[in-house]
Amino acid sequence: MRNIHKYTAAMLSAVMVVSLFLTGCSGKKDDGTVTITNVSYDPTREFYEKYNKIFESYYESEHGKRINVIQSHGGSGAQARSVVEGCNADVVTLALEHDIDLIQNTGLIEKGWIDEFPKSSAPYTSTIVFLVRKGNPKHISDWDDLVKKNVDVITPDPKSSGGACWNFLAALSYAKTNYDSQKEQKTFMRKLYENVTIMDSGARGSTTTFVENGQGDVLIAWENEALTTMDSYPGKYEIVNPSVSILAQPSVAIVDDNAKSNGTEAASKEYLQYLYSDEAQRLIGESGYRPTNQDILNQFSDKFDLNIRLWSIDDYGGWDEAYKTYFDDGAMFDEIYGN
Repeated sequence: MRNIHKYTAAMLSAVMVVSLFLTGCSGKKDDGTVTITNVSYDPTREFYEKYNKIFESYYESEHGKRINVIQSHGGSGAQARSVVEGCNADVVTLALEHDIDLIQNTGLIEKGWIDEFPKSSAPYTSTIVFLVRKGNPKHISDWDDLVKKNVDVITPDPKSSGGACWNFLAALSYAKTNYDSQKEQKTFMRKLYENVTIMDSGARGSTTTFVENGQGDVLIAWENEALTTMDSYPGKYEIVNPSVSILAQPSVAIVDDNAKSNGTEAASKEYLQYLYSDEAQRLIGESGYRPTNQDILNQFSDKFDLNIRLWSIDDYGGWDEAYKTYFDDGAMFDEIYGN
């Protein structure tokens, strides 16, 4: 386990270096082109590649000038720390509210960011599902199958990955639904993480481990990541929707201090606000995320299982309480997994 965490630390350093390299330019070019940098988490890269194109087209039609969006991706926690350490992000689109709060605590993001955009600054949601190989050879149907012997589980590290925190809480939601005592719940979680064979620093790294490297029997994954994999490798994988999961709410915010310095405040706000437009909400659904516009979400009812019982972060007292109880040093994750 120590080797895994050494690997995680090395990956964090690499992510930060890459992020700093990618985000070296913001503001205006000599030809009047506005450039902004979006620092995001792993599984969003394909969505934002498409979204940036439609936003750039919209922006030019509205303002008569070009805008260029630079992307940076990595584990959500690592990406948040890279911004704190100097990565020149104009906006962040991270896996969870807590990662943006870490940036806010440094003064780079103003307090009240969560109310700046609709739906608590969460323009799309997701949930946590299982990805298995075609034919589902281990007959996995729910979380209790993941604690059985000879089932190898792939999930990223909550110390660096926001998606991994959602994975942990989704599993715990199942345990809380089915076991009354905290002792039973903790035992269930310990058994689950004893079956984790490889713990990457980010959600995309775990997908690569499962899909390209052929490791593990089941990948605990963002729903959108599982859907993307199904599209990319037709006929090779299946999605298993568990009976219980969690409503995952990725968050977005302007990095106010950077945007002011870069002269990109208005463009950055418009970039995030346009995520709520009908055009962007349809693209969100097509990309495997759940639109927050209920009417547009209903148009994708054949794509998403809307009958999964979803807990929410509010059931855990919010992210500050969740981190204190489960993810801070010495909290439950460290107890059951060890360092």
